[in-house]
Amino acid sequence: MIRHRLPDRILHWVNAFSVLILLVTSFLPILGLKFAWVTFHWIAGLTLALAVLLHIIRRLVWKNLRLMLIEVLDLRNAWRVARQILSLKDADPNKPGKYTLPQKLFHHAAAAVILVSIVTGLPMMVRVDTPFWQRNPYWLSDQTWGLIYVLHGLAAMTLVTFIMVHIYFALRPENLWITRSMIFGWITRENYLSKHDPSRWPAESVEMHPEGFTP
Repeated sequence: MIRHRLPDRILHWVNAFSVLILLVTSFLPILGLKFAWVTFHWIAGLTLALAVLLHIIRRLVWKNLRLMLIEVLDLRNAWRVARQILSLKDADPNKPGKYTLPQKLFHHAAAAVILVSIVTGLPMMVRVDTPFWQRNPYWLSDQTWGLIYVLHGLAAMTLVTFIMVHIYFALRPENLWITRSMIFGWITRENYLSKHDPSRWPAESVEMHPEGFTP
């Protein structure tokens, strides 16, 4: 079954590598490693901003936005899971659609932090000389620059935590089938039927053998 088409996988990995480059070029100089980090940083920042913009456009125009929205059924399932954890009697949770409630919450939180880093990072680029413009450190007041730098730094620190959490859960054995789908695009029919509710996520079938799948 098709879980992620090629454009979605490309945008995901462009976002991932852009964020990693941004974090590396942000924190390594603080640790004393000297290199021309500014150029790599602003290029990665522009790449991330463009990839996020394309992702939003693709999600609004060509994809089903409802799949990522938090619905009443998601909250009801979370309540049932909580009651079962507390050993209280309750009905078994229903199967989710394409994404579980924790996945949706993580996506929305990460999206908010990345948007903060982009919104604060783009104005900071006027303080850097590039082939396209000359730096202008006086574009905003010192107080405004201070607020921008604080928000940008907080977003960067939060992203470090998010990346650690994301990698941890992506590499857990029970989640490897999801991680594989972000590389190859497909999941098995067994995973689809056992983990998802087809009425909430009517996935498309892969016509050829999964190993030969090309979206």
